[in-house]
Amino acid sequence: MMTSNKVTIESLDQEGRGIAHADGKVIFIEGALTGEIVSYASYRKKASYEQAQMTELHRAAFIRVAPKCAHFGVCGGCSMQHLDARVQVAVKQRILEDSLERIGRIKPENMLPAIYGKSWGYRERARLSVKYVIKKGKTLVGFHERRSSFVADMQNCEILTPRIAALITPLGRLIEGLSIRDKLPQIEVAAGEHVDVLVLRVMAPLSNVDEAALRAFADQHHIQFWLQAKGPETIVPFHPLDAPALTYSLPEFNITMPFAPGEFTQVNSKLNRVMVSRALRLLDPQPNERIVDFFCGLGNFTLPIARSGARVLGVEGSDALTKRAAQNAKSNDLSVNVEFSSMNLFEMDEAKLASLGRFDKWLIDPPRDGAMELVKSITPEIAPRRIVYVSCNPATLARDAAELVQRGYVLKSAGVMNMFPQTSHVESIALFEKAKAVQSFGV
Repeated sequence: MMTSNKVTIESLDQEGRGIAHADGKVIFIEGALTGEIVSYASYRKKASYEQAQMTELHRAAFIRVAPKCAHFGVCGGCSMQHLDARVQVAVKQRILEDSLERIGRIKPENMLPAIYGKSWGYRERARLSVKYVIKKGKTLVGFHERRSSFVADMQNCEILTPRIAALITPLGRLIEGLSIRDKLPQIEVAAGEHVDVLVLRVMAPLSNVDEAALRAFADQHHIQFWLQAKGPETIVPFHPLDAPALTYSLPEFNITMPFAPGEFTQVNSKLNRVMVSRALRLLDPQPNERIVDFFCGLGNFTLPIARSGARVLGVEGSDALTKRAAQNAKSNDLSVNVEFSSMNLFEMDEAKLASLGRFDKWLIDPPRDGAMELVKSITPEIAPRRIVYVSCNPATLARDAAELVQRGYVLKSAGVMNMFPQTSHVESIALFEKAKAVQSFGV
């Protein structure tokens, strides 16, 4: 690394890094905040930009706070702990607005108030890495170090739910005593309402002594161990076998959602409740309306929509997921007005979309890649009058929003939901309404 002269930070990028200019280049500086004067060391240099780490803070911004976690700056799990929590939300709202304007060339008619909840101890899903380090003489359990494949030497985590955070050190001691400590690279965490599950990635058979140690640990700490020998399909419960099922709930809609530890659910169940509530208010489902939920997963939005009395189709790319979603609908007495269909939504075209029929309203909740093929397949004959789009990537939301505008929709409102406090992750929601009869799109 090479240390530079002082620079003044002009703004923050989507990763929470400070942006400055020096020697005709854009400099992205980790640890620096808007308005600060800093020195930095570059760790990556390109022709038009550099990526760097702040080495000295000469003038601090009033929005800077002391990080709560002792591992901040080393652990790569968080990037914004040095920024006031309220300002984090404002920054994310600004990132959303900038993405819509810069990428989509669009501005919503109304910016929704940001949704936010607990700043700490909120994370109920996580993938922890495991590594026995000979030089340290112990097994490390935690997230990777920033920009590194090394596992951070952590004793605690301030964003994990406290029940799980308290297990980091005991888990290290447990694994250190196993015969397969060098063949256990990962622990998947899934905290539910009535049980906390830890999925151990085991790449070699457990000995009888190992199994006894795991059973004793699970009983002592009131958790359930599952084991994963190969791919996700090999995840099976180990101990105790009579533990309660993993669930999260949506009390406003009288829904309890069972899920398996390898299945996708939001990391922040309390904020998920608020997000679903906002999505349903924007969608405004009415009895007997025909509504489709694209990328429906386990039915996180599908079942609340069905509770309104609307007829709902949930569409997802995985047969296994749609079967699980159908089971969830049945367990919540919603099978009468819910159907599920498996379809690759990244290979959508006009004919495939038309085969589903026409719907009054859509809800779209895609992964980071967005839903471009889906929105490009809208024709005048099947165009819904309202679309609610839930996004985990402002860039792809902005791209897809521009396409929807080309197809006769107006971006009525948009706003952020701070699902991942202390990180740069931006979750958002947008409402589109059809403004006019959709003509030929020239595609």
